[in-house]
Amino acid sequence: MPHPIPSRRRKRFKQELPLKARLEEAERVCLEAAHSTDKSTCERETLVRAARRYRMAAGLDEWLSSPKPAAPEVILIEVLSKRSDAL
Repeated sequence: MPHPIPSRRRKRFKQELPLKARLEEAERVCLEAAHSTDKSTCERETLVRAARRYRMAAGLDEWLSSPKPAAPEVILIEVLSKRSDAL
């Protein structure tokens, strides 16, 4: 008779900050690092792209968590324009 496979439990933990705050912090860190590097380096472009991805992810999270999601283009344009004004 084969032995039963033991069930493995995932280690779960509660996030201290909400997703939006973590994404905004990651974006800020990437932009600060990009501003401190040389303007012509590949590393700077990589950091700016990473910051842009974090900003987009925060916008998508905001859109998905809204009570009645509008068209994605409208929400993302509004979110990105708000964030670019803050920079």
